Amino acid sequence: MKTEQIIYNKLNEWETKSNNNLSAIAQLVFLFGNKNLLKEQKHFDYVRNCYPKAEIVGCSTSGEIYQEEIFDNNIVCTAVYFEKTPISVVCENVDSMGDSFKIGERLVSKLETDNLSHVLVLSEGLNINGSELTKGINFQLNNQVSITGGLAGDQANFAETVIVHNQPGLKNLVLAIGFYGNNLQIGYGSLGGWDSFGVDRLVTKSVANVLYELDGQPALELYKKYLGTHAANLPASALLFPLSFMSNDENIPLVRTVLSVDETNGSMVFAGDIPEGRYVRLMKANFEKLIDGASGAAEMSKISLKNSDPDLAILISCVGRKLLMKQRIEEELEGVREIVGPSTVMTGFYSYGEISPVMPFEKHCELHNQTMTITVFKEM
Repeated sequence: MKTEQIIYNKLNEWETKSNNNLSAIAQLVFLFGNKNLLKEQKHFDYVRNCYPKAEIVGCSTSGEIYQEEIFDNNIVCTAVYFEKTPISVVCENVDSMGDSFKIGERLVSKLETDNLSHVLVLSEGLNINGSELTKGINFQLNNQVSITGGLAGDQANFAETVIVHNQPGLKNLVLAIGFYGNNLQIGYGSLGGWDSFGVDRLVTKSVANVLYELDGQPALELYKKYLGTHAANLPASALLFPLSFMSNDENIPLVRTVLSVDETNGSMVFAGDIPEGRYVRLMKANFEKLIDGASGAAEMSKISLKNSDPDLAILISCVGRKLLMKQRIEEELEGVREIVGPSTVMTGFYSYGEISPVMPFEKHCELHNQTMTITVFKEM
């Protein structure tokens, strides 16, 4: 595997960061960037001219990752050449959030499953129920193939996200990249680092990812009491105080982030399901634990590689972590670098949701929020 990277920077020009002469041979190009830049035909055309034979995929972000740096309102382009690994890219439209399970099913049903070793998913970030999407993918693949990925971002605006698939960015799309064969070693890890506080609250009314009542009270009203002065900045301020509940299968906490609120009926829409009858608890940041969580995710990802350094690491971290850590945010990337090694190419983005199995070697994936989720690749 070989990689190279170019960046569209704040000087409004493309800058070469590394060059391995992949223009004529790269099969896959990742574009992570500002939604408005990704929608411009001229930027897509530039990348297409650079890599005429590649599948060009990507999404809008809440921050772009290049090595140990984070950019806002740029485009980070990473081209990949596989020497022995076939790939396939498929796409599906998002017509309705209520169809998220079926969208997941239809998406991966388009992939040939013989010798399929891994699937990387990039999804619309707002008009999607991420946990139902992952359930549909798991069901269609019968939990036999590992899946990682994330939901596109839009800084902290929650207005519109876009997906790139061989054309400028469009909203309401989900894509999947299938990797085939035994020559590509793939690892993954996902950890958070948040502390819980307050009492457990019973979910007394919810429908899928819409939460209506906690302990018989309107959810939004109760949530605002916890937020205090932060309530004026909803939904963005909710990134500072996500909810968690225990998963049935793993007895491990899953974190959910608010995407929008409805003042008329007091409900809250989350990135994934909030099951009725579960107990939830508010979470708050612990800076050192957040940084340790990023390093821990990197350590988990390398287990499948027998701790050898990967060729490529795709980092998908939650926008909530970025808003909280502010000027310290690059510390989590520096922590990842210490684990993956100096030669590993790092790219990725800050997201509205992360997709990964809970533990290394597991195939069943979950939607996560407020985590650092890492997928690493090494071609043998």
